Amino acid sequence: MIVKLETAGLVCPFPLVEAKAAMAKLHKGDGLQIEFDCTQATEAIPNWAAEEGYEVTDFEQIDDAKWTITVLK
Repeated sequence: MIVKLETAGLVCPFPLVEAKAAMAKLHKGDGLQIEFDCTQATEAIPNWAAEEGYEVTDFEQIDDAKWTITVLK
């Protein structure tokens, strides 16, 4: 199951804060697709995923200042 999390418009570190809270509710094997427009999160979210042992399966820029990343728990 992939859960979508829209955090566009939130300033850092809130996309990461929201991602952590959403991920805590998911089961192992589930994924979280995070859409964000905070430049700092392009490093913060992948770094957090790596620290937690989560797999990043998709990470792409979808607009001039908007990205989407999918993290598996």
